[in-house]
Amino acid sequence: DLEFSYGESKILDGITFTIKKGESVALVGSSGSGKTTIANLLNGFFSADSGSLMIDGIDISNIKKESLYKNISIVTQESILFNDNIFNNIKIGDLDAKEEDIISAAKEANAHEFIEEQINGYKTVIGDYGNKLSGGQKQRLTIARAMLKSPSILILDEATSSLDSKSEKKIQDAINKLMQGKTSLIIAHKFSTIKKCDKIILIDKGRIIAQGTHEELINSNSSYKNMNELQI
Repeated sequence: DLEFSYGESKILDGITFTIKKGESVALVGSSGSGKTTIANLLNGFFSADSGSLMIDGIDISNIKKESLYKNISIVTQESILFNDNIFNNIKIGDLDAKEEDIISAAKEANAHEFIEEQINGYKTVIGDYGNKLSGGQKQRLTIARAMLKSPSILILDEATSSLDSKSEKKIQDAINKLMQGKTSLIIAHKFSTIKKCDKIILIDKGRIIAQGTHEELINSNSSYKNMNELQI
């Protein structure tokens, strides 16, 4: 029964759902419906006005931030990278990682090949926000970092929305590997990326209006069906 407002504007209005361990659950809905706010609350960036958000039955307000961040990784549309070399940007996922672990994570993320082509390989400095790399390359480094961290909970917020089709395929392949064995919350506009999710939750104006598998929603909810058909 989660409630959250920005100032006078109510963003979440009585949100209730459960994600089982190992499940992949997608949040869909129009811009401003509250999807990213849910992800931000799960990350501990904000606190809910009322209701409860629990992980393993423990209210998130009682979980230390250090413990929370150790168990959660988020991959967003905008890659968060630093003006440092590629090796160190990946290593942020696990500061105790060995070189072979970092290279292995890059390979899993389909990033090793382009890294080796850089002028100084893994020691190449990528500029502020990684601006010396393409969008797809930056995204693969972010995924490599999450691979290295190997979190229990994975949040994907529009992770492929700004990429060309060639980059998107490589990113999606990497994301599919990253999701294996993890509890995943996926926010996406592209229905092609969420069809195989265990559950899809349709949100409108801060409320859940439907939930089920892709096939169930196609057959039972006209809003979901229309949103899907607009992308075909």
